[in-house]
Amino acid sequence: MAERTNIVLVGPMGAGKSTVGRHLAARLQMPFVDSDRELESRTGVDIPTIFEYEGEEGFRRREAALLQDLCARSGIVLATGGGAVMRPENREQLQRCGLVVYLRTPVALQLKRTARDRNRPLLQTEDPRARLEALLEVRDPLYREIAHLIVDTDREHLRSTVRLIARQYRNECAGNRSGTQPGKGRTPGARNNQKRKAARSGHRGA
Repeated sequence: MAERTNIVLVGPMGAGKSTVGRHLAARLQMPFVDSDRELESRTGVDIPTIFEYEGEEGFRRREAALLQDLCARSGIVLATGGGAVMRPENREQLQRCGLVVYLRTPVALQLKRTARDRNRPLLQTEDPRARLEALLEVRDPLYREIAHLIVDTDREHLRSTVRLIARQYRNECAGNRSGTQPGKGRTPGARNNQKRKAARSGHRGA
């Protein structure tokens, strides 16, 4: 799509996609959708139950169908599940869907944020750290592949993260209206990362 009317948040478990998404949606006065919560609402069961009866493959099929539906919407902030990028068709769909923001998060911080969360089937293992490291090794290149903006959540406070993404989104919208090619040379302090933006600062927090 030529005009990116949505904001799509991608990243690993514990990246803060839902938290950032809710605050971002409030700031921009846009509807917020969490794909995992939406899937639970539509199926009437939680994600661990889907995994129990249908396995990860069954969950991924449902997720892919849901993302196709959600990406048909316009003007939303969408927080995706950590594994949404595993299917090529999902990656293509998400990149067309809107401004894709990768919330990059180190494993240590992921582990801290997910330590007491029993709603994550892939982390129900004796060594969650090893599982998170293995998942990130596979998924990090896929997040980067589709991202238009990369934000390090261990270096940015929640408020500054939201402000950064909102500014980029508004710049994209302004560029679309003026006919400027979106996504190039627009975020101060960002560097080009294979034609995508990576933003960093010295702040800590999330």
